[in-house]
Amino acid sequence: MFIGEYSHNLDEKGRMAVPVKFRADLAGGAIVTRGLDSCLFVYTMRDWEQLAGKLTALPLSQANSRAFARLMLAGAMNVEVDSQGRVLIPEYLRTYAGLDKKVVVAGLYNRIEIWNETKWNAYKTKTEQESDDIAERMGELGI
Repeated sequence: MFIGEYSHNLDEKGRMAVPVKFRADLAGGAIVTRGLDSCLFVYTMRDWEQLAGKLTALPLSQANSRAFARLMLAGAMNVEVDSQGRVLIPEYLRTYAGLDKKVVVAGLYNRIEIWNETKWNAYKTKTEQESDDIAERMGELGI
Protein backbone atom coordinates (compact mmCIF):
# COMPACT_ATOMS: atom_id res chain seq x y z
CA MET A 1 0.00 0.00 0.00
CA PHE A 2 1.36 3.40 -1.03
CA ILE A 3 0.36 6.50 0.94
CA GLY A 4 1.97 9.84 1.65
CA GLU A 5 3.61 12.73 -0.15
CA TYR A 6 7.39 13.02 -0.52
CA SER A 7 9.69 15.60 -2.09
CA HIS A 8 12.66 14.24 -4.02
CA ASN A 9 15.23 15.33 -6.57
CA LEU A 10 16.09 13.86 -9.94
CA ASP A 11 19.79 13.52 -10.56
CA GLU A 12 21.47 14.47 -13.85
CA LYS A 13 20.85 10.96 -15.24
CA GLY A 14 17.13 11.01 -14.45
CA ARG A 15 17.31 8.80 -11.38
CA MET A 16 15.03 9.37 -8.44
CA ALA A 17 15.23 7.94 -4.94
CA VAL A 18 12.16 5.90 -4.11
CA PRO A 19 10.71 6.71 -0.68
CA VAL A 20 12.01 4.13 1.80
CA LYS A 21 8.46 3.09 2.72
CA PHE A 22 7.77 2.12 -0.91
CA ARG A 23 10.92 0.16 -1.69
CA ALA A 24 9.89 -3.25 -0.38
CA ASP A 25 6.72 -3.24 -2.51
CA LEU A 26 8.77 -2.37 -5.61
CA ALA A 27 11.60 -4.84 -4.95
CA GLY A 28 10.27 -7.20 -7.62
CA GLY A 29 10.31 -4.46 -10.23
CA ALA A 30 7.75 -1.90 -11.28
CA ILE A 31 6.17 -0.30 -14.30
CA VAL A 32 6.25 3.45 -14.87
CA THR A 33 3.96 4.93 -17.51
CA ARG A 34 2.23 8.08 -18.62
CA GLY A 35 -0.42 9.08 -16.14
CA LEU A 36 -3.20 11.61 -16.17
CA ASP A 37 -3.00 15.28 -15.23
CA SER A 38 0.61 15.47 -16.53
CA CYS A 39 2.14 13.07 -14.04
CA LEU A 40 3.58 9.56 -14.18
CA PHE A 41 2.00 6.44 -12.71
CA VAL A 42 4.09 3.71 -11.10
CA TYR A 43 2.61 0.25 -10.45
CA THR A 44 3.87 -2.92 -8.86
CA MET A 45 4.13 -5.76 -11.36
CA ARG A 46 1.03 -7.44 -9.88
CA ASP A 47 -1.12 -4.30 -10.08
CA TRP A 48 0.19 -3.52 -13.57
CA GLU A 49 -0.80 -6.97 -14.83
CA GLN A 50 -4.33 -6.44 -13.52
CA LEU A 51 -4.61 -3.00 -15.12
CA ALA A 52 -3.07 -4.14 -18.41
CA GLY A 53 -5.56 -7.01 -18.54
CA LYS A 54 -8.44 -4.54 -18.21
CA LEU A 55 -6.95 -2.21 -20.83
CA THR A 56 -6.45 -4.98 -23.37
CA ALA A 57 -10.07 -6.08 -22.83
CA LEU A 58 -11.43 -2.68 -23.87
CA PRO A 59 -13.31 -2.68 -27.19
CA LEU A 60 -11.02 -1.94 -30.13
CA SER A 61 -13.96 -0.47 -32.01
CA GLN A 62 -14.11 2.55 -29.67
CA ALA A 63 -11.62 5.34 -30.35
CA ASN A 64 -11.43 6.42 -26.70
CA SER A 65 -10.64 2.88 -25.60
CA ARG A 66 -7.84 2.61 -28.16
CA ALA A 67 -6.45 6.02 -27.22
CA PHE A 68 -6.41 5.33 -23.49
CA ALA A 69 -4.85 1.88 -23.94
CA ARG A 70 -2.15 3.42 -26.15
CA LEU A 71 -1.46 6.17 -23.62
CA MET A 72 -0.97 3.69 -20.80
CA LEU A 73 0.52 0.66 -22.54
CA ALA A 74 2.79 2.13 -25.22
CA GLY A 75 4.34 4.53 -22.73
CA ALA A 76 5.07 1.86 -20.13
CA MET A 77 8.59 0.87 -19.10
CA ASN A 78 9.95 -1.69 -16.65
CA VAL A 79 12.06 -0.14 -13.91
CA GLU A 80 14.14 -1.68 -11.16
CA VAL A 81 15.06 -0.20 -7.81
CA ASP A 82 18.88 -0.12 -7.70
CA SER A 83 21.08 -0.87 -4.70
CA GLN A 84 20.81 2.76 -3.60
CA GLY A 85 17.00 2.76 -3.73
CA ARG A 86 16.69 4.71 -6.99
CA VAL A 87 14.80 4.18 -10.23
CA LEU A 88 15.80 5.54 -13.61
CA ILE A 89 12.91 7.38 -15.23
CA PRO A 90 13.23 7.26 -19.02
CA GLU A 91 13.72 10.59 -20.76
CA TYR A 92 10.51 10.41 -22.80
CA LEU A 93 8.51 9.99 -19.58
CA ARG A 94 10.39 12.82 -17.84
CA THR A 95 9.54 15.03 -20.82
CA TYR A 96 5.87 13.97 -20.80
CA ALA A 97 5.48 14.89 -17.12
CA GLY A 98 7.70 17.99 -17.31
CA LEU A 99 10.00 16.59 -14.65
CA ASP A 100 13.08 18.59 -13.79
CA LYS A 101 15.16 18.66 -10.63
CA LYS A 102 12.40 18.77 -8.00
CA VAL A 103 9.65 16.16 -8.03
CA VAL A 104 6.88 15.03 -5.71
CA VAL A 105 6.17 11.35 -5.15
CA ALA A 106 2.58 10.74 -4.04
CA GLY A 107 1.30 7.40 -2.80
CA LEU A 108 -2.25 6.63 -3.93
CA TYR A 109 -2.82 3.21 -2.37
CA ASN A 110 -2.26 0.93 -5.40
CA ARG A 111 -0.05 3.27 -7.41
CA ILE A 112 2.54 5.98 -7.05
CA GLU A 113 2.36 9.26 -8.92
CA ILE A 114 5.44 11.28 -9.82
CA TRP A 115 4.85 14.98 -10.39
CA ASN A 116 6.82 18.05 -11.33
CA GLU A 117 6.89 19.90 -8.01
CA THR A 118 5.44 23.14 -9.40
CA LYS A 119 2.60 21.31 -11.19
CA TRP A 120 1.85 19.27 -8.06
CA ASN A 121 1.65 22.35 -5.86
CA ALA A 122 -0.70 24.09 -8.31
CA TYR A 123 -2.86 20.98 -8.64
CA LYS A 124 -2.98 20.46 -4.88
CA THR A 125 -3.90 24.11 -4.20
CA LYS A 126 -6.70 24.00 -6.78
CA THR A 127 -8.03 20.71 -5.43
CA GLU A 128 -7.93 21.93 -1.84
CA GLN A 129 -9.90 25.05 -2.83
CA GLU A 130 -12.53 22.88 -4.53
CA SER A 131 -12.64 20.18 -1.83
CA ASP A 132 -16.24 20.87 -0.77
CA ASP A 133 -17.52 20.54 -4.34
CA ILE A 134 -15.41 17.44 -4.94
CA ALA A 135 -16.71 15.84 -1.73
CA GLU A 136 -20.28 16.53 -2.78
CA ARG A 137 -19.72 14.89 -6.17
CA MET A 138 -18.11 11.88 -4.50
CA GLY A 139 -21.20 11.59 -2.31
CA GLU A 140 -23.25 11.20 -5.46
CA LEU A 141 -21.05 8.20 -6.31
CA GLY A 142 -21.69 6.63 -2.93
CA ILE A 143 -18.34 7.52 -1.37
